[in-house]
Amino acid sequence: MSSSAHRDTGHDHAAAGPGPDRLWSVQDHLDDVLATVRPLDPIELNLLDAQGCVLVDDITVPLSLPPFDNSSMDGYAVRVTDVAGASEEFPAVLEVVGDVAAGQTDPIAVGPGQAARIMTGAPLPRGAEAVVPVEWTDGGSGEGPVAGMRARSLAPEGAEGHVQVYRPAEERAHVRAKGSDVRSGDRALAAGTVLGPPQIGLLAAIGRGTVRVRPRPRVVVLSTGSELVQPDEQLAPGQIYDSNSFALTAAARDAGAIAYRVGAVADDAETLRATIEDQLVRADLMVTTGGVSVGAYDVVKEALAHVGDEDEPGGGVDFRKLAMQPGKPQGFGSVGPDHTPLLALPGNPVSSYVSFELFVRPAIRTLMGLPDVHRPTVTASLAADKALTSPKGRRQFLRGSHAGGSVTPVGGSGSHLVAALAQANALIVVPEDTESVEPGTEVEVVLLG
Repeated sequence: MSSSAHRDTGHDHAAAGPGPDRLWSVQDHLDDVLATVRPLDPIELNLLDAQGCVLVDDITVPLSLPPFDNSSMDGYAVRVTDVAGASEEFPAVLEVVGDVAAGQTDPIAVGPGQAARIMTGAPLPRGAEAVVPVEWTDGGSGEGPVAGMRARSLAPEGAEGHVQVYRPAEERAHVRAKGSDVRSGDRALAAGTVLGPPQIGLLAAIGRGTVRVRPRPRVVVLSTGSELVQPDEQLAPGQIYDSNSFALTAAARDAGAIAYRVGAVADDAETLRATIEDQLVRADLMVTTGGVSVGAYDVVKEALAHVGDEDEPGGGVDFRKLAMQPGKPQGFGSVGPDHTPLLALPGNPVSSYVSFELFVRPAIRTLMGLPDVHRPTVTASLAADKALTSPKGRRQFLRGSHAGGSVTPVGGSGSHLVAALAQANALIVVPEDTESVEPGTEVEVVLLG
């Protein structure tokens, strides 16, 4: 563990002077977190391993897509003049000189009065100017229009002999031009792009088997409390199920991290310290929940506030009071030989989740190297039966249901109301200097969905 050290980013805090009585603003605490957390170093990964990662460099297209003119239909490659004026009454009759299948390299040339049977994606043969869909022809059967192309093994006559074409075609009809998707030298993907399935498909299409990215951060989530029991176990009197570690692990994954959940640790400082030390090997970020307030059994504060190790200067965890509701008690610092960032969140379910959204999610997105780390915010009209009240000097975050241009409060202000949180898709922000918000007022809303 690292020795305790106080970091000050130079901001004006809500209360003057250092020490435990300082009241930090939400913004100052967030600024301190983001000033400390740095994007992870880039690594080269295989394409599928890079899914969800952030691209480090611009990707330039080395070859055009498609790399050659090709057919967008199953049909016949023809010269435009040979099918001009074609109709069912007076079809154009062309000599079929062979098949052109996707991936075929044998050159076929289409001369005057000739056609080549061609498959979707196959290269346009030399001399051909357009493709007529097979539905515009007799498919080489001599028995009128057909609905589709039969397999060559079942209908060898389609690749030789003659075909009747019943409609004319304009030049380049049903032809996908070389470079019509992207051209050689174009920028395919910009640095900062999160690689999802379409982006990985594009990289594969231009021949990239690996790519340089910032890896998805590894986040270890650890809940504390002797009263916590894992789901599916039997509850004894005074016990509750551990929901925070599940909610926050899921939230970390939703933010883009590889997240590991550690079952609840009992209220014992030595056990907690040992558990954190064991988990550091797989953590780019540690998140604890519970034990950060002023109670006699607030084990996180007890375990981490006064850890001393003279060989590891510059670390430690600072426990603070924030001018916010819910989530007043918070901890932030670094632990271990690599100074792994640690955010200590309150134990009440709503407090911990709101704190995650405000502080941990931006930290994860910063580790990923994303340019925009915050949830989107909008303004919306407050739809409520009565005015909302908020404590003076605190920035309040209320759960809300946002739809269209309005937002409706969900549940009360209690920090233990998990059911209400599950119905919310937004946080209603009430500023520090506002004590009452009337229905119909425009309010700031943080969108969670």
